[in-house]
This record gives sequence, C-alpha cells and structure tokens, in this order.
Amino acid sequence: LLLFFLCCYSSMAAAANSEHPIYRDPNQPIGARVRDLLDRMTLEEKIGQMTQIDRTVASPEVMNRYFIGSLLGGGGSLYPNLPSVPAAKSSPETWIDMVNAFQNGSLSTRLGIPMIYGIDAVHGNSFVYKATIFPHNVGLGATRDPELVRRIGAATALETRATGIPYAFAPCIAVCRDPRWGRCYESYSEDPTVVKTMTEIINGLQGEIPSNSMKGVPFLASQKHVAACAKHYVGDGGTTKGINENNTVASRHDLLSIHMPAYFDSIIKGVSSVMISYSSWNGVKMHANRDLITGFLKGTQRFRGFVISDWLGIDRITSPPHLNYTYSILTAVNAGIDMIMVPYNYTEFINGITELVKTNSIPMSRIDDAVTRILRVKFTMGLFEHPFGDYSLTKQLGSQEHRDIAREAVRKSLVLLKNGGTEEPFLPLSKSASKILVAGTHADNIAYQCGGWTINWQGGSGATTEGTTILEGIKNAVSKETTVVFNESPSSDYVRSNNFSYAIVAVGEFPYAETLGDNLNLTLPSPGPGIIRDVCGSVKCVLVLISGRPLVIEPYISQVDALVAAWLPGSEGQGVADVLFGDYGFTGKLSRTWFRSVDQLPMNVGDKNYDPLFPFGFGLTTEPAEA
Repeated sequence: LLLFFLCCYSSMAAAANSEHPIYRDPNQPIGARVRDLLDRMTLEEKIGQMTQIDRTVASPEVMNRYFIGSLLGGGGSLYPNLPSVPAAKSSPETWIDMVNAFQNGSLSTRLGIPMIYGIDAVHGNSFVYKATIFPHNVGLGATRDPELVRRIGAATALETRATGIPYAFAPCIAVCRDPRWGRCYESYSEDPTVVKTMTEIINGLQGEIPSNSMKGVPFLASQKHVAACAKHYVGDGGTTKGINENNTVASRHDLLSIHMPAYFDSIIKGVSSVMISYSSWNGVKMHANRDLITGFLKGTQRFRGFVISDWLGIDRITSPPHLNYTYSILTAVNAGIDMIMVPYNYTEFINGITELVKTNSIPMSRIDDAVTRILRVKFTMGLFEHPFGDYSLTKQLGSQEHRDIAREAVRKSLVLLKNGGTEEPFLPLSKSASKILVAGTHADNIAYQCGGWTINWQGGSGATTEGTTILEGIKNAVSKETTVVFNESPSSDYVRSNNFSYAIVAVGEFPYAETLGDNLNLTLPSPGPGIIRDVCGSVKCVLVLISGRPLVIEPYISQVDALVAAWLPGSEGQGVADVLFGDYGFTGKLSRTWFRSVDQLPMNVGDKNYDPLFPFGFGLTTEPAEA
C-alpha cells in the first residue's frame, strides 16, 4: 500500500513538474532554473543555444527549426547585399517588430527558450537612424570622467532597448599601445589605469551592481538596461605595429599588467559576456587559447557569464580562414568559447559540432558548461519573463536628455594643444566678430565627425543621421550680427580678400573601422594640409582636428594660432562650439601620447626613450568667458 502511494505521489509530482517546470518559475533561484532546463534539453537544443547567427540569414522558421540561441545585426555586413539594419532610416518600432518576430520563432520551440539579440552599440546605439551618437572611446578617455561614462552607458542602454535589443557588444576595453592600429579610437587610453576606470560604463549599461553580489556572476538591474560585453580578450591593442588581428608579443607579466586589469574590474562589475580577440598572444590565436579562456578567465578570475567568439572568429584560427572548419570548432569550443558568432553558415557549424560531440572529441561536460553560462545570463536578464521589445521605450531614441549628455561629453573630451603665442591666448573666440570663416572637409559633415561604427560598419559621409554639425554649432553660438561664411576649401586669395575676423578649420581623418583603418604613416589626409595652408596662412585661425588618434601634426603647429584635438565627437557638434566660444573651459587631457614621428612608435607613457610632441596627460585649460 505504501509503495502504491509513493508511486502515485511521484507520478503526480512528475506531472506537476512538466506542467509547471521549475525553469518557468521566476521565484526559483537562477541556479535551479538553469539545472532544470538543462536536464530537459536535447543535444540539438543545447547546440542551438551556442549558435549566434546574423539576422540576414535568420527567420522565425530558422529560429524554431535549429533552436538558435542568439542573433546579431547592426555591425554592418561585410557583403553589400546583406544589409545590417531592417531598412535605411528604419524607425525604432520597425526594429522592435523585427526582433519580436524572430523571438516568436524561438518561443514556439518545444521548451520556448528565448533568443538574445546583440548589436554593436559601441558609442550609442549607433547603427540606428536618429540615435544619439556619443564620442568614441578615445575622446571619452580624455574626459577622465568615469561618472560621465556611466551616464553614457545608461543612455546607450535605453536607446538600445528602444529598438527591442537587450544585448550590446560593448564596452571595448582594449589598451591601444600603437596608434597605427585601426581600432585605436575604440580604446579609452594607452594607460591601463585609465581604461580600468572607464569600465564604469558597465554600471551604466547593466545597472549598478549591489555591493553584496557574488563576484564574477552576471548582473542586470532592469528591463531598461542591457547585457554588456567586455572585449576583445585579451591583448587586442598590443599587436606588432598596430596591425589589426595580428600578434601581441608580450611577457605574461606585461599581458597581465597592461591588457588584463580592465577585465578584472569588468568581471567584478558583473559583465554578462566577454568577447575573444582575433589577435594572437606570442603566436597563439586567442580563439584557441585554452589557458587564458578556461584557465585564467573562467578559473582564476571566476567569470560566470558566457564567452563569445568574434565575427567569423573561429574560422580565423586557421590560415587561410576556414581552411579546416572541423579543427576550428574543436579547438575553439574546447578552449572554452561558449557562443559562436558563426554568423552565416550555421548548418555547417551545427553539423560539425554535433559530430564532434558524438565522437567524444568535445566532451558533453564542455557543452553543458557553455549552455549553463548562456542560460544563466538569459535568466539573469529576465528574458523568460520579458522576451519581447517594449514599444513604450521608443521615445528614448535620440532623446534631448541623451543628446545633452553627449554634448557634455564632447565639451569634456576636447584637448587644447596650442592657444596663441606667448603674449595672449587665441581662445576663447569672440561671439560678436563681424565676419568669420568656417572651412574644412569636416566642418559640416555629421558622418565624418561620428567616424566608423556609425549607421554602417565603416561609417559614411554626409547627413547619414540626425545631429548638429560643427558648422551648425558655430552658427548657433555666435551673435545674430555675426556673418558666418562656410567654404570647404577656399583659396588663399579668397580668404585674404574677404576681411574675415578669424577662421575655424575642421579637417582630419575620414571614417574607417578595423583593418581598413590600419595606417603605417599617420599623416593628415588630403586635402587637409592644403586647406590649413591656404586658410591659416591668410588669416588667424583655430584648427579643430577630427581624428581617431594622434596624427603627424608638427608641420602645421606653426601655421595655426590654436589647435584642438576633437577626436570623433559624434552627433552633438554643438559641444565643440560651446568650448571654442568660451561657454565652457577646456578641461580635456590626452589619454594617448602624441608622437612627433611614426618612427618613434610604439611609444607610451613610462617608456625609457619618451620624447613626445605632447605627453600623455597634456592639455591646456581655459576659463569660461565672461558673459
């Protein structure tokens, strides 16, 4: 009789458990929910969770059939026929419609595990039309203001959620040691201490982590925050000659003391994921480095979020890429990578990893570790309770409050390198001058001042999104009686014959991203030098340099009366005018050493033979002009 009752009880318990599974109960501990769901999953479902694909090859049917765990979109496709956004100038509502449609496919699977959608929101939700575009990290490093960076993170989270997306591939915590690198503007500084302080952006993106939280465990404060991703682990900014995706030659001590500190802080702040670098350390591809991924990141640092590959990252373990994909899958997954950014040929990846598990080449324990970590983040994010985008947040995109934060960031990022001669300063400029000239390729071009990773992967030209150009900011700042003349590239005769009070020249680098930005000479691109010569040789001028890094500028310093490093300021060009005209003073300090010649590179603060044009930390200051 007792046996009968026990059998009945266990049957009823099993039935109740299937009707109301533990993983569906938000009141259960996350660990219990993860274990319950993992126990229910087939190998096919587990592998699906480890697979991240580009939204251009996805559909609700694909999400359902292959149990796809994650989507990405917005990084700018490498292929022109595969756009990264729903359509040009799509509204936030259109983005949410798209994300929710894919999510419906995931929720219609047997276990209803929601997918996580990620986007490269690296300086604001920068692939979305009308989003606030904040200064790139090189400029934020010059602010030395982690609290500002935290507010930028919170604003970016809201604008990312405004498009229905809960996951940002940010922040980049690279320590760029050589400005020849095409991603140097994504780095806050050459100094690991500055980069470490800027991990405060994670508390903005994900929300402030409680002081009693377990260290290393992922955290998300609310549905108005996003999961963050510290990248690119590790040593991406230390490659030889700054060549992208190349080899970082460094001792273990230097790797840990220069490139690792910001990861310690990111993990303590509860960062949800870590992205692996394309680069190598002493000849070993990071995507294949079990010692640093499983041993150090997951072991020594006790990171409990998930590890994600970079775009086609596992393919590039071999040279040429994709030479032996089976080997790449085996090596990357056994090294400890949990989610693979495939991103296109997902059936090849799924078939390949399935076969490797069935032959015990990849142990089931490794698969379970990967899926446990992915599910832990999804439960932490509340994705099972809130799988869909929230249309009420669409008004956050490009809000005035966020644009004001970006404008503040621009003001604080500007570094004044020269201000008149020994007699008197040239800045701040007079707002009541009778007639001023604004010249240069970058004075009235929103895309140029935003740089790469804006609307498109490589950036663009012209009015690609909404914002205020430097020229518009100048016009807004001066008195109504002042005539502002814009001529992108005027002749010296034109300048001399027009009786200008002074000129503002904005020139610099044209947008680029990643390898296409690698540059071994770092000279000021044409027609910048000619514009400086013709304008500044004919009238007093201030040069506003728009660039993602220091450039060779020593030949031009004597030609200009004032020199401002404005970096890549983003959409709020009014911030440049705020400081030029003295509404606010200059406060920015170089987060990078400004070299004289590329022959000196790499040259970083603390080096023995340190002979820069302007040293790390340099920046002249001005007081706000009296009203």
